Amino acid sequence: MGLASYLRINPQDGSIEVGHINYSPLLQKTREGTEAMYLMMKWAFESGYRRYEWKCNALNTKSRYAAQRLDLSYEGVFRQMSISKGRNRNTAWFAAIDKEWPALKASFETYLSDDNFAADGRPKKALSGLTNPLLYKRDTFEFGSE
Repeated sequence: MGLASYLRINPQDGSIEVGHINYSPLLQKTREGTEAMYLMMKWAFESGYRRYEWKCNALNTKSRYAAQRLDLSYEGVFRQMSISKGRNRNTAWFAAIDKEWPALKASFETYLSDDNFAADGRPKKALSGLTNPLLYKRDTFEFGSE
C-alpha cells in the first residue's frame, strides 16, 4: 500500500531525511498513512537525531502540502539543485527539529487517538489544525509561481 524510506542518514550531525514516499490512493490522506509518518519521525527523534528533513520537487504541490500538514516547517527552495529528466529540478526543503518534537508529538498523539475519530472514521480535529500553530515558517507556494 505504500513505501517510505530514510535517506541522507547523518548521525554525526544528527540529521535524517524521510523520502522516496509513495503511497497508493488506499493509504493517502488516511489515519494509517499519517501514523506511519509519525512513527518514522518518532523513531528518528527518540534515536537522538536533532533534525528530520523532507525534500521534494518544488513543483510537487501535494508533497509540499503533506510536509506542512505533518508540521515540517518550510526552509526554502534550492534552485537548480539537480537535473531530472533533462530539466532543472528545484527542491523544496522542510524540516522539524528536536526542540519542536515534544509539541509535535503531542499533536500527533491527539490526532491519532481513538477519541479523535468518529464512528465513520473521520477525525474530529484535523492534524493540520493541531500542527499549523507549531510551524516555524510556512510555505506560501502557489502552483506556477516557481
